[in-house]
Amino acid sequence: MDLELNKDLATGKKVDKTKPEEKVRQEYEAILHDDYEYAFEQMDIEVTIQRGEKHNLKNRSERADIVIYKTTNKSKRDQSEDILGIVETKKPTRKEGVRQLQSYMSATSCYWGVWTNGAEIEYVYRHPQTGEIKTDYVYQIPKNGETFEDIGKVSKKNLKPASNLKAIFRRLLNSLYANTNISRREKLGNEMIRLIFCKIWDERYDQDALPKFRVGFEESPKEVSKRVHQLFDEVKKELVSDGVFDENDEIKLDDKSIAYVVGELEQFSLLKTNKDVVGDAFEVFAESKLVGEKGEFFTPREVVKTAVQIINPQPGQTIVDPACGSGGFLIYALEHVWEVMVNDRKYRGMSDSDLSLAKSDIARKTFFGIDKEMDLVKISKAYMAIIGDGRSGIAQQNTLHTAEDFEGPARDLFVVGDDKFKKFDIVLTNPPFGSKIKVLKEDARHFELGHVWKTDGDKKVMTNEVRDTEPQVLFIERCLEMLNDGGKLAIIIPETYFHAPKARYVLEYMKKNNNFIAVIDLAHNTFRPYNNAKTVLLILEKNRPQQENIVMAVSEEIGHDHQGKPIYRYDKKAHVFTNEIWDDTEIIRKELAEPSNPANTNTFVVKASDIKNDVYVPRYYWGKKIEALREEASELGFDFVQVKTLIDEGILETYSGHGSPPSQYKGKGTIPYVRVADIVNWGIYKNPTSLITEDIHRTIKAGGVDLKAEDLLYVSRGSYRIGSLALVSKFDTDVLLTREIHVLRVLNSNNKYGIDPFYLLYLLSHKLTQEQLPSKIFIDTTLPNIAKRYEDLYLPVDKDPKTRQYIKDRIKAVFEKRWQAQQSLTDITDEFGQIVT
Repeated sequence: MDLELNKDLATGKKVDKTKPEEKVRQEYEAILHDDYEYAFEQMDIEVTIQRGEKHNLKNRSERADIVIYKTTNKSKRDQSEDILGIVETKKPTRKEGVRQLQSYMSATSCYWGVWTNGAEIEYVYRHPQTGEIKTDYVYQIPKNGETFEDIGKVSKKNLKPASNLKAIFRRLLNSLYANTNISRREKLGNEMIRLIFCKIWDERYDQDALPKFRVGFEESPKEVSKRVHQLFDEVKKELVSDGVFDENDEIKLDDKSIAYVVGELEQFSLLKTNKDVVGDAFEVFAESKLVGEKGEFFTPREVVKTAVQIINPQPGQTIVDPACGSGGFLIYALEHVWEVMVNDRKYRGMSDSDLSLAKSDIARKTFFGIDKEMDLVKISKAYMAIIGDGRSGIAQQNTLHTAEDFEGPARDLFVVGDDKFKKFDIVLTNPPFGSKIKVLKEDARHFELGHVWKTDGDKKVMTNEVRDTEPQVLFIERCLEMLNDGGKLAIIIPETYFHAPKARYVLEYMKKNNNFIAVIDLAHNTFRPYNNAKTVLLILEKNRPQQENIVMAVSEEIGHDHQGKPIYRYDKKAHVFTNEIWDDTEIIRKELAEPSNPANTNTFVVKASDIKNDVYVPRYYWGKKIEALREEASELGFDFVQVKTLIDEGILETYSGHGSPPSQYKGKGTIPYVRVADIVNWGIYKNPTSLITEDIHRTIKAGGVDLKAEDLLYVSRGSYRIGSLALVSKFDTDVLLTREIHVLRVLNSNNKYGIDPFYLLYLLSHKLTQEQLPSKIFIDTTLPNIAKRYEDLYLPVDKDPKTRQYIKDRIKAVFEKRWQAQQSLTDITDEFGQIVT
């Protein structure tokens, strides 16, 4: 691990950032610096605070987590004169943490204190007149150079953007959940949306005035709450007609909770805050109710930016997201269009006020969104309101309902006549996906893709049979239905539809009369930890002939791991992690300017005529990866020989596994049933609980392959086990193989490559071979599957025949010893019987 990653942000001291409490400390140091304008040089960590007698044991064991001094002068560090603030970020309960903080403050000159465990926060202050240390009616700390009396006295025009609004919003949600009068998290999300609208509304008008959305020093929560309720009445008057709020809606949070929220947000301007920050924060509230529950997963902004860059929307084009969620696609598309306007000759001569009006006009007239969750519609409208209107084009409705079933604002916005959907120039969307949330036949029957499709020759044809259907499949059809001829669609859907034979009908539907412009291979971690789906971003043009070259790109990582934690690039030469977040989409966006540039690392073009077996998964064609491995192989003295070459030259033959027995027969016989998990350390584990009878073995195996000694077993399907191998011994020939295990048999060991079963085992297990697997393994529904694409693997065959022979001999000797031991165990079993090994 790079040492820089384990240095304290403020002091540079060594810390362990893997600890949860350390992450909280680092986050709050950034908040102190970015939002409250305290210099890092004013801060220190793990500061001993003397309480009571000098040699008191507490003075040795207890230290303040962050101390903020009055100046940056390192010589002025006297606890009785120079300490301005103390922050405690350890993980005791709120009561214990605040008590400890107060004891530190009592022993020092500390003016203010903060306790936080990341999820909750509490502010403490020393009363300027009485010196009493209090927690009542304080919801914020002063900025550098200010006092508590200055809080709430900043005019609207002087409010600053927030740098880490997501952390604040998450803390608000958690604190309210633990302490407010509302017990359900999703209802708290609704309350927060109401308060955010109040904040936005307050910021929009009379810039020289003090905000109404503020908390004065020692102002009672009742007074704060009264102003906020007045703001919400004004908001409702404006937004009831948009369907965002009902006339009877009201803020139900108690006065103290409202004051707490206002105190956390009052110093910031949401209108000035970067849209990425606002979008992240809004997702906190939507997550509390919606993420994962109904197949809805927020699209990482880097993916959204990539889609918008490829689509390249222009002023005047109509744009819709039929599963708009919190509005990410619409926001970034709108920003892109506005940037085009600023640089367009048509708009360049306008005054700032006229250009602003033109931007708002574009937002209102050309941007549209649908979502079936009203809470998400409200969030999307709030997001659009912050960025610059466009909220009137967003409505609540189930996109997969028929046009006749659309009602209210959704009907006015999206239906033409009685039963036709309005068409748009651009559709950008990340539809809900998942096998557990299928659309029932009653609704699916209205879609061609809601029917069963069967193979007819080399094509798929629709039958009259209707089936419960995955929503993402129906969204493909609805998106194309809502798209003008020549219009462009950007859609994120599971990888299955770009390679799996059983999903070929969906791929054919997407391809029919349409032009695949680009296919972007998204990292498997894209939607983790909320969803494990491996997805692809597709950009197509409706009813246009297929262009010669398809732009493809591969994003191996997208900035976070499967738990949602940041992931950093690894320097292979230095053997250290760097400080750079590993997000390949940034590289892809740069390379999209010249996708065919041979210097590109992640972006390339593939001739449409070169697509193999209807596989449109980009990493399958990622030649740069193979080139790098080939170069490494050459440097090590290897030739790259493809498995398929060995098959074509009659050196190697492959067979599929047998099948799976009914579960009730397992453990009832003497024949081993070998599963993926039984391929271990180049050998076969014969699980006694999976032994089957001879008749079941004969029935399932039927005409399948008869195993021979020195056959190789190769795992072709299953999480994290693909590419695992076993060498069959004479003791293993009478087994039943699951279909996920393929058999590789060397037919002729006397070949120019020197490949026999032992050397093939070595070659398939080699690092250079194993590193090719990600480009050959595709996700089939939920399970990884290499199918027979292992035939495309290149094997690092040593150029030196002597070295090849040496490797073969060494591996053969190991197996001969293993088989001798196995023979001895078999002899013991034969002699004593009734032994389970």
